[in-house]
Amino acid sequence: MRFTFALILLSSLCSSLYAQPEASIQQQVSMAMASDIRTDEERARDIYRKPAQVLEFFGLENDMRVIEILPFGGWYSKILAPVLRDNGQFYTTQPELGSYSDPLDDALALPGMDKVIKLDYNPREKNSPRDLFIGTGGDWDIEPVDMVLTFQNYHNLNYDDRMALNQTVYNALKPGGAYGIVDHTRRHNEANSRVNGRRVDPLLVVKEVQESGFMLEDYSDLLAMPDDELVLEVGQSQVSGKSDRFTLLFRKSE
Repeated sequence: MRFTFALILLSSLCSSLYAQPEASIQQQVSMAMASDIRTDEERARDIYRKPAQVLEFFGLENDMRVIEILPFGGWYSKILAPVLRDNGQFYTTQPELGSYSDPLDDALALPGMDKVIKLDYNPREKNSPRDLFIGTGGDWDIEPVDMVLTFQNYHNLNYDDRMALNQTVYNALKPGGAYGIVDHTRRHNEANSRVNGRRVDPLLVVKEVQESGFMLEDYSDLLAMPDDELVLEVGQSQVSGKSDRFTLLFRKSE
């Protein structure tokens, strides 16, 4: 009897000794950022994009169901997919690019990206190259998700497409779900121009997303760049990759 008890105790002690605690979400994001599937060029942007801090601000957890809208080449997808692979679910959605192959396909063929699910984007009729960016309408045929994210895309859409996209996001989220938006900052109430076309007024974003039924939960100045005076096109060398950006977190009401 004593011998049996000793064996049980020894087995329990060994299990405790060798059990590895699960890495925190911050550690998992850091490991994904350090992964070989990311290029040197992608890692070079970390200092300005601060993905670990941004995803922490949005409240990412590894067991969430998350949609990324318009990931294009998958800069954020290469971080999100490995983190969500085992305990959560990661979805992406972007339009067909006509005769061009989807730039995300190469990323989805990499290790750790095998469980990503691509959703239809539901674009309206395309009349020009810019219409490749038009917003999605309708709903995705999936169970409600915990979080929807989009990075530096909101500025590409016209009013009707932004509102269609916001409504689709609202319908996709479970009650209390998070909607995170990052984009290049435009001066408040500044008229459209060739220079600011890839910038958007954050107050306009707040107004439109709230009109779509969301509550503004928080904002962050993580990606603020005081040296960007908001007067240059974001592709100009002085601000390319380091433009001032706003980070907004909205919440679907319970």
